Amino acid sequence: MAKLSNLAHRDIETVIHPYTNLDAHRSVGPLVLEEARGIHVFDNEGNEYIEGLAGLWCTSLGYGNQELVDAASSQMSKLSFTHLFGHKSHDMAIELSEKLKEIAPCDTSKILFCGSGSESNDMQVKLTWYYNNARGKPEKKKIISRIKGYHGVTVASGSLTGLPPVHADFDLPIQNILHTSCPHYYRFGQEGETEEQFADRMVQDFVDLIEREGPETVAAFIAEPIMGAGGVLVPPATYFPKMGAVCQKYDIRFIADEVITGFGRTGEWFGSQALEIKPDSVSMAKAITSAYFPLGAITIEEDLYQAMLEESKKIGTFGHGFTYTGHPVGAAVALKVLEIYERDNIVGHAAKMGEIFMARLNALADHPLVGEARGVGMVGACELVSNKQTKQPFDPKAMIGPKAAGFAQDNKLICRAVGDALALCPPLIITESEINEMFDRYEKALNATLDYVTKENLLT
Repeated sequence: MAKLSNLAHRDIETVIHPYTNLDAHRSVGPLVLEEARGIHVFDNEGNEYIEGLAGLWCTSLGYGNQELVDAASSQMSKLSFTHLFGHKSHDMAIELSEKLKEIAPCDTSKILFCGSGSESNDMQVKLTWYYNNARGKPEKKKIISRIKGYHGVTVASGSLTGLPPVHADFDLPIQNILHTSCPHYYRFGQEGETEEQFADRMVQDFVDLIEREGPETVAAFIAEPIMGAGGVLVPPATYFPKMGAVCQKYDIRFIADEVITGFGRTGEWFGSQALEIKPDSVSMAKAITSAYFPLGAITIEEDLYQAMLEESKKIGTFGHGFTYTGHPVGAAVALKVLEIYERDNIVGHAAKMGEIFMARLNALADHPLVGEARGVGMVGACELVSNKQTKQPFDPKAMIGPKAAGFAQDNKLICRAVGDALALCPPLIITESEINEMFDRYEKALNATLDYVTKENLLT
């Protein structure tokens, strides 16, 4: 093991790292990044890496975009901060709300801002409860998410998340949060079952859960178009249209979590458009500012807005909001990001590059370690298995996914292990040659992992 630098020791003694084995971190230490340009990041020793996950699924326009730097700087000079409490406003929040209403994949009356995707989904929970209180249905409070779904880490959004480490010993999920089946055909499809039959079974699981709980108690369903942190899981084509029909039948609010899939990632403005989802509301964050400034938002449908009007009239105020709700610098950066998306046809570029991305990804399905190669547009993953024929996964204790991500980093590629799925989600500005270089490095990591599991006798 390489000797840790003084900077690494300082990190270990001062910084808590999310989604990190804190005990292991004391010996492994951090990769300290100092600079970034385009799709590349540079560590404090001068090594260059392809940032194959766009940070955390977010830096869509890449690094060092001077227009975004200038937009932030200009706004800081003009109006560094103001808030939206008590009838205050500013031009950036107004313009950004108008733009988001224009491009949202659902009928939208208003926009409510916050600071992150977790906060966006936390607000969805609060407002769903608020809405049903306003319309005289106080028993209609249960919100259904999905096993392996990811919606954040606040108390409410962490409860929506369907991943065990987010719940374990945090006393989550809280009351009124339920989870239905995960629509991952490769892992959960039954022998002889077609994808459409599998989708029908997943929909029936959803219906059965609603009926068991009582339709009068179920208020909302929340879903990512593509389940990102669950392993880049893509549902069968018929899944979402049928889930949407169930929501309509039972008067259930359909919330699309577009935190990862929003703003071009799938080759459409929103993942809802790519996967035929007709949501009532959308949660946004990440690529809304290309991650240059923390910002989140949700769309507010007219029915919900009318309920909010009635409640605020009754109570005397709308008792929700953050200091940084609609921060003027974040809004200015988001407006410039959206301008660049449109001016440079970033969504069209992502669709075109997505074909190349998916061709390289799908070609890896033949690799001895890859059970499934999956993705849409410019987000994908390979699931690593110990036996391709039986789909047998590796023992979780072997930590093969993190080992593979380590081999990728050795080959100057940053990607993310989600269990034993190795995810890629590069900046949308990536070129064809850069995609090929990224996958060349990714393949080297897979081959190094294959050598490792062969040597350790981990194949079955």
